[in-house]
Amino acid sequence: MTRVAIIAAMAGELKPLVRGWTHERRGNVDLWRWKFDEGEWVAACGGAGVNAATLAFAEVEKDGAVDLVISTGWAGALSPELKTGNVYSVSGVIDARTGERFRVAIWNGERWLVTSPIVADEAEKQRLASAYKAELVDMEAASIARLAQMRDIPFYCFKGVSDGFTDKLPDFNRFIRTNGQFDLTAMVLFSILRPWHWPALMRMGENSKRASLGIRDSLLDFLDGRGDIRHRNGYPNGKH
Repeated sequence: MTRVAIIAAMAGELKPLVRGWTHERRGNVDLWRWKFDEGEWVAACGGAGVNAATLAFAEVEKDGAVDLVISTGWAGALSPELKTGNVYSVSGVIDARTGERFRVAIWNGERWLVTSPIVADEAEKQRLASAYKAELVDMEAASIARLAQMRDIPFYCFKGVSDGFTDKLPDFNRFIRTNGQFDLTAMVLFSILRPWHWPALMRMGENSKRASLGIRDSLLDFLDGRGDIRHRNGYPNGKH
């Protein structure tokens, strides 16, 4: 049986993909499973940052060895050429803290993502783009790439762009708790009192919805391009 782990930060990133899958929550980690005749796809999210991503991966491993792992979810664009709402396959991941570089198992082109310890604002995006020549930024992928390398299993990365290179947004770092959980209530209260942020936040919300749908389509195409597995096993959400 082949087990594929799909690791994200937030449940919203996975929602279109995992509709109809079996769900459970362990501590701060949400897990969704779809078992089929030849294996299992397991999606997990534990919050933002490398520690939360590592915890999510560990929860997947508690139920068995992982044969392939995918890092997915929302990311910020580090290039004006990348369009918000679109999903991109990444050829490699850079850890901004250590400078380590990790390649995906099979790649085309040179589209790099850099994993940052903080949510990157407009100025930080410009710095990261210049320093690493990367096109995307997230907070988790490098930790998943490192875990895959340690286990000698294939690693892949698909990211949907939630915010553009020059977007001006609130400082989201203030809303991320030490365990990686996002304090939505605090963000809403903060935003209510600052209406000048509303248009950008609404655009980001729409971008994120489109990106989540694109993540679903990209992952299903990657894992089951012809749809044979889904047709044979009665995929639960009707996306064949």
